[in-house]
Amino acid sequence: MWDEPLVLATRSFRSRLVVGAERYPSAEIMRRSHEAAGAELVALAVRDLDLESPGGSLLASIDQSRLTLIATTSGCRTADEAVRTAYLAREAGLGEFVKVDVVGDTRTEMPDVSAVLEATRTLARDGFAPLAVAGDDPVAARRLEEAGAAAILVPAAPPGSGLGIRNPYAIRLVLDAVAVSVIVAGGIGTASDAALAMELGCHAVLVGTAIAEARDPEAMAEAMRHAVEAGRGAHKAGRIPRRLHRHAFGPPE
Repeated sequence: MWDEPLVLATRSFRSRLVVGAERYPSAEIMRRSHEAAGAELVALAVRDLDLESPGGSLLASIDQSRLTLIATTSGCRTADEAVRTAYLAREAGLGEFVKVDVVGDTRTEMPDVSAVLEATRTLARDGFAPLAVAGDDPVAARRLEEAGAAAILVPAAPPGSGLGIRNPYAIRLVLDAVAVSVIVAGGIGTASDAALAMELGCHAVLVGTAIAEARDPEAMAEAMRHAVEAGRGAHKAGRIPRRLHRHAFGPPE
């Protein structure tokens, strides 16, 4: 089935599954999992990189000839810190894509949306392609789009929780609020969660912990790949209406 590409800023991608680079048992398992996922985009936290010696860091285990990197500002506590982190990443050669995330609550890792908005505005002005974490607030999502976000990231649940999509209605509201791509990022636990995100109409899914900490990360990566493709196909095909039962012999008189 033909499908239009995922568009982020001026770039387009065939795969709609974005994967993470942290928490894998080994660099080799990470590499094989990336291949099994069929991913073209890999998100990695700048704070986990040794930018002074990239040859000996996590970057050396990622095939940058095939994969596009998304630097993430995960762990930053202020807008200024997020902006500085993005600049460090670009100077280290990670490119223009940056997942803009500012921690608002350390227990759940949910974002400080006002700080994300401030950082997004600055980074978009300075030539980055910000992928901004918006929570599940459609008003915040619209403000982030106006500030220059290339995509809006919506958590299914707190990052790393594996709880799956807790509020599909909020995600639909975000989808209705913006014209840029909407990516579910955070809280995905298994393949059915990824499929549901795509069935809702999301443009992509970012999966980190659910693959890296699975019993078999490579197998889970492949499952996520098929789930994203199936969910996207179901969304484009259009589900039948929900109803109490089928009227087998026509509507009741």
